[in-house]
Amino acid sequence: MSDVNQTEQQKVDLTEVSAELRQVIEFDEVPEAMHLMVTSIHEVSEEAVRESWNELPTSAQNVLDNFEQFHALVSVSQAFAGLNVMEEFPTLDLPKEMTEEQKEEYRAQLLDQVLHNCVKDMVKQIKKARRDPILKRDFTDVFAK
Repeated sequence: MSDVNQTEQQKVDLTEVSAELRQVIEFDEVPEAMHLMVTSIHEVSEEAVRESWNELPTSAQNVLDNFEQFHALVSVSQAFAGLNVMEEFPTLDLPKEMTEEQKEEYRAQLLDQVLHNCVKDMVKQIKKARRDPILKRDFTDVFAK
């Protein structure tokens, strides 16, 4: 398969993703090279993100219009955090006796923890936004039409 075909296959049509995710991608000016990563994270993280959303007090949920907005914000946040981990991983000073398999396992655990922390951080931020008009506006401006 040629490189052109691989690039075309990885291109994400933003008209086919949820309106909320598209708004966050456009608002945050997510580079096109990250669109596939963002949409993949969005698909696989829904259940875990929904659990966190459901545990939020109603007053925190009311900062946004709906779960889909929260999920979109979390997905983009996770994509940027995940990219940072992948970029920094080669610079980590890992023990020389670690096998490639152990390094990959460690990287997967590290990435999983970072993605989990993104959800926790977003939960914390949205709770704070209930009493902080500036932070609340930061959340709602993304979805202002």
